[in-house]
Amino acid sequence: MDAQGRGRDGGNVDPADQWVFNPDTGTYELRLDPAGQAAAQPSPPTAPDPGGPGGNPKGAGGGDTGTRPIPAARRGERAADDAAPDAPAEESPTGGRAARRAAGSRSAAVAGPASRRKPKPKKTGKKKALHWTAGVVGFVLIAGCGGAYFLYQQLNGNISKVDVGIDNAAVSDGPVNILIIGTDARTGKGNSGYGDNDSVGHSDTTILMHVSKDRSNATALSIPRDLITDIPDCPTKQPDGSTKNIPGQQGVRFNTSLGQEGRDPGCTWRTVEKLTGLKVDHFMMADFNAVKELSEAVDGVEVCAAKDIDDPKSHLKLKAGRHTVKGEQALAFVRTRHTVGFGSDLSRIELQQQFLSSMIRKMKSDDTLTSPTKLYAISQAATKALTVDTGIGSAKKLMDLGTDLKQVDIGKITFATVPVLDNPRDKNTVILDKAKAAPLFQMVQADHSLTKEKKSAKDKGGKDSGAVKKAPPQLVRVDVTNGGGPLGSAQVTVDWLQNSKGAKLSSNIGNTLPKLATTRLEYAPNQADQAATLADWMGLPKSALKKATADAGSRVPMKLILGKDFKAPGTPIEAPSTTPDGVQNVTADDKNVCAK
Repeated sequence: MDAQGRGRDGGNVDPADQWVFNPDTGTYELRLDPAGQAAAQPSPPTAPDPGGPGGNPKGAGGGDTGTRPIPAARRGERAADDAAPDAPAEESPTGGRAARRAAGSRSAAVAGPASRRKPKPKKTGKKKALHWTAGVVGFVLIAGCGGAYFLYQQLNGNISKVDVGIDNAAVSDGPVNILIIGTDARTGKGNSGYGDNDSVGHSDTTILMHVSKDRSNATALSIPRDLITDIPDCPTKQPDGSTKNIPGQQGVRFNTSLGQEGRDPGCTWRTVEKLTGLKVDHFMMADFNAVKELSEAVDGVEVCAAKDIDDPKSHLKLKAGRHTVKGEQALAFVRTRHTVGFGSDLSRIELQQQFLSSMIRKMKSDDTLTSPTKLYAISQAATKALTVDTGIGSAKKLMDLGTDLKQVDIGKITFATVPVLDNPRDKNTVILDKAKAAPLFQMVQADHSLTKEKKSAKDKGGKDSGAVKKAPPQLVRVDVTNGGGPLGSAQVTVDWLQNSKGAKLSSNIGNTLPKLATTRLEYAPNQADQAATLADWMGLPKSALKKATADAGSRVPMKLILGKDFKAPGTPIEAPSTTPDGVQNVTADDKNVCAK
């Protein structure tokens, strides 16, 4: 967090900006004056001891892990003490040279009443970066991590990295997709009571966070762990530096994409890309400890229960109402499912989304962002909990990412669950609800913000709304031709129309030339009711509907020509602008969500 060379604004000094990295000593030093006056050596920290277990082994004599910002009320007092002319040279991290500079520049900026003024807090660019980093990585709390980072160099040593064979830059000009993984591994302090006893860890919680290209909105998609899906082949780095290709599997639980058969986070990464069609940029992963430690670091997270909760599995006991949970109780809350909702993993996901939303609000509150002690504790807990890809494998890169994404407002962060259906072959698993998932994925791909507004009739693209009455399926007569879609699209569409929609009067007419860039439905005025039905099924925009000038005979079919924009039957040609009906979602600023 090298603040040298940055402009300062008189009395409006951000405490974070006063801690400057000195390349000569390898330490962060307190610098109080705008002109770059000598740094004062901080006293031993009262925050969590970074030199303790899991901290910097250098100790007091050689590391910078003991430094942290001090409260604003004490800055003038500490400056006067540390810059005293008779202070021994060894008390200054830069030796006699710094002491001489300090002695020679005792001005009103250090001594006297001016030095004791408490500057008015101001959100600087750096503070705003920390502000959004809290929101970005706040998602990781449930999956494993979160928090705003004070990017001291020693935090780099806390972060674990995995080379998944994809090394994307921390920051990009386009949309950003961050895969957040929480494992149920039992390794780590205090985790022996959780997870599967002999398991190497599954992707117990998975959230794909999408941030739009213009940084105006973010969507966090929760992926159910028991979703039946296909896992692609996965190249994984081995300890000896070689690469081993782990064969994919078809029709298995999503959570087997991590840990099983030696799969690493890169396998979950590739599975999510195959499932959603979204290109993943980075991953962040951690275990149960992150929820416990980070909820402690922010002094608790407020949650709400609409009824009494007494879960014998998670050991959570809460009376109806609002509560502040932290530590073991916070972890119990996000792992509860047996006494809420339908008692399934889907019900647990809703609790996790409530917890995450509240955690993000807490982390982005002034109470947290103006507390050096809380920020220091969060940064330590977060970086120790994180395992990330090499593209964001340092504290600086994480800060760069947070700075890039800081523009997103909390009211534009939406949690949603990938829509699923009960698996008719196995009641303990679920399958993708393609009719709802396809437009949802398409909406996210198009950078459209999810909202709670329901689509009006005129907004549902492709419908002849208003007075047009839809025809029943058995009266929809259409000839389908492939004019630019994937090979076999016409037959696939006809099969779908006949078997899934009951439109038995549909026919495959084969391929047509020239190829069309966009799909088109040609119909006569007296076929408007059939066109409305077919456009609704296919998700056609109004621009795809071409109405003739004269009526057609009763047995003349409409013509559906599939263009290059066609992906699959039922997948909307044009991304919807609001959340598809039936997709569970909640915005991060909604304080009225309670577990039912």
